Amino acid sequence: MERKGTLINRDALHAAILSKKSYLCVGLDPDPEKIPSCFGQGVEAMEDFCIAMIECTNHVAVAYKPNLAFFESYGPEGVSALERIILTIPNDCLVIADAKRGDIGNTASKYATALFDGLGADAATVAPYMGEDSVRPFTDRNDKWTILLALTSNPGADDFEFHGTPPLFERVLEKASNWGTPDNLMFVVGATRPDLLARVRELVPESFLLVPGVGAQGGSLEAVANAGLNAKCGLLVNSSRGILYAANNSSTRDETTLSARYQAEELASQMAISLQK
Repeated sequence: MERKGTLINRDALHAAILSKKSYLCVGLDPDPEKIPSCFGQGVEAMEDFCIAMIECTNHVAVAYKPNLAFFESYGPEGVSALERIILTIPNDCLVIADAKRGDIGNTASKYATALFDGLGADAATVAPYMGEDSVRPFTDRNDKWTILLALTSNPGADDFEFHGTPPLFERVLEKASNWGTPDNLMFVVGATRPDLLARVRELVPESFLLVPGVGAQGGSLEAVANAGLNAKCGLLVNSSRGILYAANNSSTRDETTLSARYQAEELASQMAISLQK
């Protein structure tokens, strides 16, 4: 795809954060049951809605994170719509393909090509549990970001991530941090466990962390900032539902975009304060 993102390393991303005084990532999770009816129906409504969300938030967002499942659920038309949506995202915003890929090396190589070259994403979420050879095809791309799952906030995280001595998530961080550099490797850490986020920061002091779960999922931005900020900010805090669906699904288009803009600006204003500390 003909999109050339510019935030290809920590310095570039940090400069964008300082410019906008925000480390906000807007998650694009277009749920057809929640998209306001004023946008219409089906794929066309989903595309129009996502583009409207980008247009009303890109002055404070430094990243967008389309969740591929929501687009793939529409079939090939949904994937085509996502490609067009990505082209509307400014080049000074990171495009994160939330795909959570993870497979053996030759398959991972095709996934990396599909997401980075085919879709035009600047970054992709990857599951690390098949080991280094399943991740290297992503981290070998020095012009792209790999974002590894590290400490998730879903209830099932208790099944594996906290077992062992040290716990599994710590072993993943210690091992996987050698598979890339802080300039091309980030980690996903849920906002609902700020005490453990502080432990993650101890283990990967220079890396950027992608932090979902602020807002609708109950995470506190202040707690995340206190635990996770580093000298180059080191955080991308994601909000999806809290911004996209700030208005109800019977709202007008203007009400929908104004509500989303307000929520994004509120988060960004709090982020600006934390960056000054």
